[in-house]
Amino acid sequence: MVWWVFDRTVMDDRTAIEPDRPRALRRTVFAGAIGNVLEWYDFALFGYFAPVLSVLFFPASDPSLSLIATFSVFAVGFLARPLGALSFGYWGDTRGRRWALSWSVILMAIPTCLLGLLPTYAQIGLLAPIALTVLRFIQGFSVGGEFTGSVTFLIEHAAPNQRGYVGSWAGFSAQIGALSGSGIGAVASASFSQETLHDWGWRIPFLAGSVIALVGWYLRRHLPESPAFEQLQQSGVVSSTPIHDFACQNRTPLLQVIGLVLLHGVGFYIFFVYLPTYVTKVSDLPMTTALTINTVCMAVMAMLIPIMGKLADRVGPRRVLAAGALGLALGTVPFFSWFSSGDVVSVALAQLAVTVFVAAYMGPFFAIVALLFPVAHRYTGLSISYNMASALFGGTAPLVATMVFERSGSPLAPGWYVSACAVISLLVLITIRGEGQEPAALHASPR
Repeated sequence: MVWWVFDRTVMDDRTAIEPDRPRALRRTVFAGAIGNVLEWYDFALFGYFAPVLSVLFFPASDPSLSLIATFSVFAVGFLARPLGALSFGYWGDTRGRRWALSWSVILMAIPTCLLGLLPTYAQIGLLAPIALTVLRFIQGFSVGGEFTGSVTFLIEHAAPNQRGYVGSWAGFSAQIGALSGSGIGAVASASFSQETLHDWGWRIPFLAGSVIALVGWYLRRHLPESPAFEQLQQSGVVSSTPIHDFACQNRTPLLQVIGLVLLHGVGFYIFFVYLPTYVTKVSDLPMTTALTINTVCMAVMAMLIPIMGKLADRVGPRRVLAAGALGLALGTVPFFSWFSSGDVVSVALAQLAVTVFVAAYMGPFFAIVALLFPVAHRYTGLSISYNMASALFGGTAPLVATMVFERSGSPLAPGWYVSACAVISLLVLITIRGEGQEPAALHASPR
C-alpha cells in the first residue's frame, strides 16, 4: 500500500518527464533505502543494548558509571562522522553519489560483524572496551557519508514539487532501521533469560545486520547515477576541490544546518534511544515493556514521516517544520513528568504525542537543508554540516541526558534540555528564506 501511494504521488506530478519515471524512481528509492535501513539498524542497535553492553564491557561497582562509559563509546561513533563526511563527501562530489553510497554499506558491515564476535571484558580484559571503541569509530566513519549521501541522492532525483515527500523517505528508511533495532531488542529481551541475553543473546542482532549489508551493496551497485551529478559531468564542471569550495562559499548554510540538526539529533536520540533506558531507571517499568512502547511509537513515526513530507509539498516545508519544533519546545517537559510516572498508559501516550511532533520536524527536514548547497559540492556540504552537528549534539544526547539527570536529581532535567534545543532550532529556521528552492549558484564553479 505504501508503494501504491508512492506511485500515485509520482504519477500526479505533471512535471515528470519519462513515462517510466515512477517505476525507476521507486527502484532508486528502494535501493537507497535498504542501505539506509542497515546503517541505522546497526548504529542505533548499540544504544538499545547499552544496559547489557555496559555490564559486559565496562564493569564497575556503580551501574551509573558503567552506563555513562557505554554512552561515551556511543558518542565516539558520532565523533567519527565528520571525518567520514569529509571523505565520502569528497568521493560523492568527485566520483559520483552511487560510488560513495556503495562503499559506505561495506564499511558498515565489517565492524558490525566483528562487534557481534567481540570478546567481553571478562575474557580479554581492557582490550575489550578498546576494541569496542575502535569498531564504533569505524561505524561512525561509514555513517558520516551514508545518510546524507542518500538524502542528496533522493533530493536530486525528485521533481521540484516532490522534494518534501521523496526526501522524507531518507528519514523513513532511517526510522525503519532504528525500528528494526528496537524490535529485535524487544524480541531478544522477551525470548532470552537475563543470563542468556548477557551471555550470547545480544550478539545475534549485530551478526544479522552484517548479512543484510551484502544485499544493500548488491542493489546499490546497480543504481542509476544522480541526474544532477550527471549534468555536472556532461558540462565538465565537476569540482575537483569540493571541500575547499564548500568552505569558501557556504558558511551561512553551514551554521543554519547545524542549528536545525540540533533538534533533529537531540530529539531522536533522547526520545527513541535514551528513553527506554531512562524509563526503566526512574521507575519499575520492565525493559521489555519500555522497548515495546518504543517500537510501536517508532513504527507510527515511520508512517508519519512520508505523510509530513507530502504535507510539506502542499503547505510549505518551513510551516510543517516549525509546527514540530514548537510542539517539542512547549510539550517536552510535561511529557517527561509522564515518562517518570512508571504508568504504562502515561508513558505510551506521552511518547506517542512526542512522536507526532518529531515526525513533523523530520518529514520536511531534508527538503530544506539539502537545497541550501549547490550541486557541485552538495554531498560535501550537507555531509559535513549534518555530521558535525550530529557529533556535537546527536551522539552526545544520551550522555548529556544521563549526566544532567544524575547531577540535578530531577527527572525533568532531560526534558528541559530538549526544550532548549527546540527553541534554538526554531529561531534558526526563521533565518532561512524560501521553501525548498535551489540555491542561486546551482552549479557553483569549481576552484
